[in-house]
Amino acid sequence: MTMLGTHLPKLDEKGRLILPAKFRDELAGGVVLTRGLEHCVFVFSAREFDDVQEKIRQAPLTNKQARDFMRLFLSGASDEVPDKQGRVTVPAMLRTYADLERDLVVIGAGNRAEIWAAPAWEKYLAEHEEPFADTAEEVIPGLF
Repeated sequence: MTMLGTHLPKLDEKGRLILPAKFRDELAGGVVLTRGLEHCVFVFSAREFDDVQEKIRQAPLTNKQARDFMRLFLSGASDEVPDKQGRVTVPAMLRTYADLERDLVVIGAGNRAEIWAAPAWEKYLAEHEEPFADTAEEVIPGLF
């Protein structure tokens, strides 16, 4: 399943959020939350995280950038199981990393979801909307 769309859940006082309904089937068997890029939290299904982890493990240990990425990505990972209401707890370390407070934006990003602090997502979107059209032409020729 491909995760798509933008959703606006709230973080409760216990650090939990309700996963978007359209992602719940994919994520019901367990999720792995970890540091994402640009200070968001990546949310993978357990199955997808296994695939990502296998790709990461293929990186050469002799490459310092690969080691640094592997350490930060995997040390920040936390496996969680959504409760019956579809809630998942975001660990305190990841809430701090992504500056998550009550207002969140959860986006579907294909093989994962991303959890953003609402102000950080709004800033990211404002900075990247204009270059978006240019990117399609340069990075993905023939798409449109």
